[in-house]
Amino acid sequence: MRAPARRFPRRAARGIAAVEFAIVLPLLALLLFMLADLSRAIQAKLILLNISREGANLASRSTADLSGSSQAIMNALAASTPPLDMNKRGMIYVTKIMGYTAKGGLRNIVLEQYRWDAGAKASGYLPASQVWQCGSWSNGTCSGIARDEQAPTVPLMQNQLADGELIYAVETFYNFDMLFGTLKFGNSTTPVLGPDLTSMTIF
Repeated sequence: MRAPARRFPRRAARGIAAVEFAIVLPLLALLLFMLADLSRAIQAKLILLNISREGANLASRSTADLSGSSQAIMNALAASTPPLDMNKRGMIYVTKIMGYTAKGGLRNIVLEQYRWDAGAKASGYLPASQVWQCGSWSNGTCSGIARDEQAPTVPLMQNQLADGELIYAVETFYNFDMLFGTLKFGNSTTPVLGPDLTSMTIF
């Protein structure tokens, strides 16, 4: 008669474990999806970093005038970004900067700036350049940049370039689709990686 009495606690323990698992499972699933979302964002950020580095390398090896090769460089960079869809969600800028000794002293001036034209036409995603914002674009080339004394000054690497020294700043942008936005826990919120991921390399 005592044997059946011993089975009931085991059955009850199994039932309690099943209920606990059912309660915890949605939370574990949510954490798993959030981790996958974070992993996707980190992967996208690394891809942007890599193509900005490669773009700066290619731009610095190009001829003195990037106008003929800038779009080819940016097209090649965008083609190397799967699983990211740069054609629908991406943008690339290449800015050529030179140290210039003016009457007021040494400053860094913008010589040329290029925007990825195919991406601008395909997606309409046009985040502003963080280096310098052009006022007028023509086929992916910034037009009307003044020269010498009237050239636009940028604070990037200020007082670090010698007179006549050139650098290329390549910026990559991606409108990343986060599955999870901010989460609120009491009075605090979790940080958001997206939607605009950026990377910049200077070479």
